[in-house]
Amino acid sequence: MHRDSLVIVTPALAQAHNGNWQTAHRWARLLRPAYRVRLAERWDGGDESLLIALHARRSAASIAAWHAAHPARPLVLVMTGTDLYRDIGSDAGAQRSLVLADALVVLNELGPRQLPAALQAKAHVVLQSCAARAPRVHTHRHLRAVMVGHLRDEKDPRTYWRAARRLAGRSDLRLDHIGAALDPALGAEAAALAAGQSNFRWLGGMEHAAVRRHIQAAHVLVHASLMEGGAHVVIEAIRSGTPVLASRIDGNLGLLGEGYEGLFEPGDDEGLAALLARARDDADMLPRLTTLLSPRAALFAPEAEQGTLRRLVGALLAKTSQP
Repeated sequence: MHRDSLVIVTPALAQAHNGNWQTAHRWARLLRPAYRVRLAERWDGGDESLLIALHARRSAASIAAWHAAHPARPLVLVMTGTDLYRDIGSDAGAQRSLVLADALVVLNELGPRQLPAALQAKAHVVLQSCAARAPRVHTHRHLRAVMVGHLRDEKDPRTYWRAARRLAGRSDLRLDHIGAALDPALGAEAAALAAGQSNFRWLGGMEHAAVRRHIQAAHVLVHASLMEGGAHVVIEAIRSGTPVLASRIDGNLGLLGEGYEGLFEPGDDEGLAALLARARDDADMLPRLTTLLSPRAALFAPEAEQGTLRRLVGALLAKTSQP
């Protein structure tokens, strides 16, 4: 039986090991064996039936070239956090990508409302997925929080670090940060904080399997980002039974649910510190957050993501094959 061929374009391939690459690699696996799928850093003129491009700005040249060569073939654009919450407001290449795409994929439930009103009908929510992990039985001797995110401004590590300084006297609160120093200045700050404060550790970059173990072992995940399309570490926490303290941005609310309680305003280290202290001092807080998140875990199951993806791709291909 003939299988349609797809190409997934992501601006950074395996060597970058970033969120875009992880999404592209997972989608290729989920779309096989229904389709023949290849990954590429840019579209190179192949004769595929459908293009999936990650990143409106950085894949703009591939999107324009595909549309020029195959104007009748479907084009799916996956909106990253920097696309949705920054670039489409000012970058002409990103704006043109939105217009050329047949489908605009957003990775959180609130993503469509960030798109221009005229284009919102093209929006499709695809929630990312990961395998479930059994919740751990945690010690009562202390609370361990973990923030996972490479050291760059969009992830706002300084808010977490300022909160850590506010909690320096709390030996019963242990604060870890996992992430490579993409910004050397931020790396120097993290190292200095870890050297001077006994209850804070900067663990640097780690392999994905080790990161998942740390999320599973923590009492709570902290996610302080200023902009997110749909952070995979938040999904991994939900699928591990680990509650989350997160900045109040659409990219987080669109995963956690609009009624979620463990939120602080972006950049509010005092608010985050208060939530961390309360998570330790109020025995009901973390169980309540876990109860809020538990029903959402099924939304991020691999079979749910695969089903949504295959329905979207199948519908686009069927539409273009009609006489």
